Amino acid sequence: MQDDNLSEFKADKENVVDNKELNIFEALVPVVILMGLLAYNIFFVEDQEWLGAYTNQLILLMGAFVAMIGGFMNKVPPMVMVKEVWENLKSIFVPIMILFLVGALAGTWLISGVIPAMVYYGLQVLSPEIFLPSSVIICAVISIATGSSWTTSATVGIALIGIGSALGIHPGMIAGAVISGAYFGDKMSPLSDTTNLAPAMAGTDLFTHIRYMAYTTVPTILATLIIFSILSVTIETTGTADISFLLTNIDKTFNISPWLFLVPIGVIILILFKTKPLIALGAGVLLAIIFAFIFQGNILSGLSDSKLNAITSSIFTDTQITTDNEKLNDLFSAGGMKGMLWTVYLTICAMVFGGVMDAIGALSRITKALLSVATTIFGLFASTVISCLGLNTIASDQYLAIVIPGKMFKKAFDDKGLAPENLSRTLEDSGTVTSVLIPWNTCGAYQAGVLGVQTGDYFMYAFFNWLSPFTTLLFAAFRIKIKMMKSK
Repeated sequence: MQDDNLSEFKADKENVVDNKELNIFEALVPVVILMGLLAYNIFFVEDQEWLGAYTNQLILLMGAFVAMIGGFMNKVPPMVMVKEVWENLKSIFVPIMILFLVGALAGTWLISGVIPAMVYYGLQVLSPEIFLPSSVIICAVISIATGSSWTTSATVGIALIGIGSALGIHPGMIAGAVISGAYFGDKMSPLSDTTNLAPAMAGTDLFTHIRYMAYTTVPTILATLIIFSILSVTIETTGTADISFLLTNIDKTFNISPWLFLVPIGVIILILFKTKPLIALGAGVLLAIIFAFIFQGNILSGLSDSKLNAITSSIFTDTQITTDNEKLNDLFSAGGMKGMLWTVYLTICAMVFGGVMDAIGALSRITKALLSVATTIFGLFASTVISCLGLNTIASDQYLAIVIPGKMFKKAFDDKGLAPENLSRTLEDSGTVTSVLIPWNTCGAYQAGVLGVQTGDYFMYAFFNWLSPFTTLLFAAFRIKIKMMKSK
């Protein structure tokens, strides 16, 4: 989930376009073509760059072009499509700025010694036997406090990737643990925008929604912790001797000091005081620059003839700090803002596709088709889950995956006498947490870009995220904690 301030999204301004001329087959054509091309790229193209470095972005634009043709055939005015795309693009302006700041944060935290210090001390505290479940818990706590999985990943998540990689743990496992904890905390936090949005769409209040979510969310996170605990004691790691060698290399390369932790602590304090993410992350970059001059003068001199040039490069372009250990060389590299461009382009293209699909009425038509087959209570829950998953895939945005099913299914839940918190819980269990599992969704693209781990690598390890929709369906199937409305 994103932070409250990551989007200027307002539920009452979100329009769902209904096009009575569009049939379900026409609505599905762009989806089928999009999924077909993406599947071809993933399974049959070895380097996944048959259209160049930005293959996925071009595929999304192809899908948008096919949707536009469908719109023209159904007499949708071009300006309607342009307007919806523009509204989508406006909504991601702040997230894109945050992406660039995260790139700058990674670069400056590297040259200032913040990330190396986290790795250095973390290697001594987080042993391989407890690393994965500990990562889940740490991220969950921070995400509950901040209400933002995005901020959690951009701060402690990056550090945990570094520590775990130095321990020899697969990056996909680490990212899965980070994302599982971050999305649990964000989902249960009253500070989260999606946690406020879901009950608003369903017609219940925030704290009723959070209490009702606990029934499905707590068992899911417990199962996640058990799985990660088992993985932690079975995986092969580099061993204590290698860790000692890593510590020596880090200490020899950087000026390591506990004072460096003032930088991330300062950012977390700003977030706890509900400072806007752009300001909090910007402050993190500024603090890191100051600490780089104070603690890492030798590093700056070694990177460039001018210390200021070294700082500038860390913010905007690539930075590589060389040590005597190859594993650390891979770890101590950052792409700055430049490293975020692929993710930014993917996000923009995804919102273009989602905007056109909404403008031609395809999103509404697909959701209504699902609603028409929901004849039983379980069928209604299943249709909601499928709708949320589908919209995360098609519209590439978790907000639409909450708003559209919330609007479309609210009356159906009321007609069957189901309390509104059933709907709000299902929207979160299937719409919010699964967004990060879709590579071209804004959340999936963000997490992959920030953590430096591709969605396909962490997908199977994000246990909390893909177990959540199964848990909500299990509760629906056996009528566990399915609250009915009180008779008036």
